[in-house]
Amino acid sequence: MLRRILLFALLACMGISVSEAQTPLRIIMIGAHPDDCDLDAGGVGILFSKMGHAVKFVSVTNGDAGHQSEGGGILAKRRLAEAKEAGRRFGVEYDVLDNHDGELLPNLNVRLQIIRKIREWGADVVIAPRPNDYHPDHRYTGVLVQDAAYMVGVPNVAADTPPLKKNPVFLYFQDNFQRPNPFRPDVTVDITSVYEQKVYALDAHVSQVYEWLPWIGGYLDQVPKSDADRKAWLAKTRAVPITPEARASLEKWYGKAYAANVKHAEAFEICEYGSRPTEDDIRRLFPMLKTQ
Repeated sequence: MLRRILLFALLACMGISVSEAQTPLRIIMIGAHPDDCDLDAGGVGILFSKMGHAVKFVSVTNGDAGHQSEGGGILAKRRLAEAKEAGRRFGVEYDVLDNHDGELLPNLNVRLQIIRKIREWGADVVIAPRPNDYHPDHRYTGVLVQDAAYMVGVPNVAADTPPLKKNPVFLYFQDNFQRPNPFRPDVTVDITSVYEQKVYALDAHVSQVYEWLPWIGGYLDQVPKSDADRKAWLAKTRAVPITPEARASLEKWYGKAYAANVKHAEAFEICEYGSRPTEDDIRRLFPMLKTQ
């Protein structure tokens, strides 16, 4: 009981009402690979978790192709272990679906998998990639989640899982692709206070952040050897610059003076296929957005 009172007191200091605290939000983030949600929105996942809300990361593939010298079941097993450890560090649940990396297609079978995951989680918010990206798995994950957006409320689709009574708000992760249309930062969240924890969680994906991604990117020789140097290098190389558009979004949600001092942020675009949120809805669904 004392712990609950202290939690409400802490939430009150953060500007969150007791009524909000009594009804935790349920957030599900869906990426193509077992590090995508982490990289794109790990900071926001931490913030939600710290505020007492329920967060799940889902990887649509098992990551069994994402390495220069390992592959198949052995790599999938390694990446599952990394994802589970990262989830522990983020403070979120982590599911990895058993679809092959590099072979994902937007078919009915995978769509039903995603519909079930969203329903089972009882999601208020769903976040996924936009369907325009360099990697086909990323693109098709975006298409699959779009295709699931309306169907999560249709009882006769995936009838073995109860439908949602209300369509969640769907959003996209940030990207830098310009065609056919550039990313629009409708919601931008300050993650400066949890950036070090995000880096610590990303550090669990050893096969990716220190091996595969540097190898395929041509900078494997730049990866430091010691653990401490690696984390410092990771913090530097994985910092995402705040674009002028994202800075303007920060000013909208936090106020201009506060936004000027934000060092790290994660941005999201609202998908028009889910519920259409008002500004009040966004502030309720992203309770860390408080105008300063």
